Amino acid sequence: MTGIKTTGEKKLMLFSGRAHPELAEEVAHKLGVGIVPTKAFDFANGEIYVRYQESARGADCFLIQSHTAPINKWIMEQLIMIDALKRASARSITVIVPFYGYARQDKKHRGREPISARLIADLMKTAGADRILTVDLHTDQIQGFFDGPVDHLFALPILADYVGAKVDRSKLTVVSPDAGRVRVADRWCDRLGAPLAIVHKRRDKDVANQVTVHEVVGEVKGRVCVLVDDMIDTGGTICAAADALFAHGAEDVIVTATHGVLSGPAADRLKNSKVSEFVFTDTLPTPSELELDKITVLSIAPTIANAVREVFEDGSVTSLFDEQ
Repeated sequence: MTGIKTTGEKKLMLFSGRAHPELAEEVAHKLGVGIVPTKAFDFANGEIYVRYQESARGADCFLIQSHTAPINKWIMEQLIMIDALKRASARSITVIVPFYGYARQDKKHRGREPISARLIADLMKTAGADRILTVDLHTDQIQGFFDGPVDHLFALPILADYVGAKVDRSKLTVVSPDAGRVRVADRWCDRLGAPLAIVHKRRDKDVANQVTVHEVVGEVKGRVCVLVDDMIDTGGTICAAADALFAHGAEDVIVTATHGVLSGPAADRLKNSKVSEFVFTDTLPTPSELELDKITVLSIAPTIANAVREVFEDGSVTSLFDEQ
């Protein structure tokens, strides 16, 4: 006889960075596992130290870190944690990125610009990631930037079912805030049996977050409009779109987005907006100053946990969304 046989079983281990520990704890609870104890701190000059306090040798490791503010710090911490797992002889490393940083820079609009979304994928691959699991990328083509499996999860079922249960569907109109979101909005229409409208806008290419809304295409007068987007950053685009809908006679406007980035002037814009409710998932932590009655945060943890289980058991992540 040559060689050695082993009777060992597969082992799932869940790791978390420091960016959004509440989401990691909820995912761990849904999976019925504990988060691996990790020693992590910053040196005086800002460098990050990480050490896992349990062996990861031969384990299928899942590392969750959402790219929230300060985004560059948490991306760097995630890369360091991936490298630590690779050097700890992990069997496989799946990087869970509920919000994928730099996703808006997915192509060159003008010369001498970076494609930063590709750079992030390259950094993760170089660090040692075997697979990426993420939620509602800004554009689908980002999946092709990573040289390995990418499991792209969707928050649409959670968000759409919440809105559908609250609103009289006979009065509901799904609204895309720009041409780029029409495909997603169309899926909402199919799920809720509602008509589609589009807000036409033009962005100032020289000034970030400056948007001019031109017109509304579709019937919104007397309707309850649900604006659907992947993320809300400063809130300028979505609040301007809501104002355009009200100007065209909308009875009410509800805004939904997977990722509530909510930076800069977002707090004041959301507070002062005529929108009756903003609905997000918890892919990112909601800033404390934005704990408003009109903000609802839904849990994405069950979706992530189910996907992790399918990956670990060699199942089908796609099957989780077949009904769409």
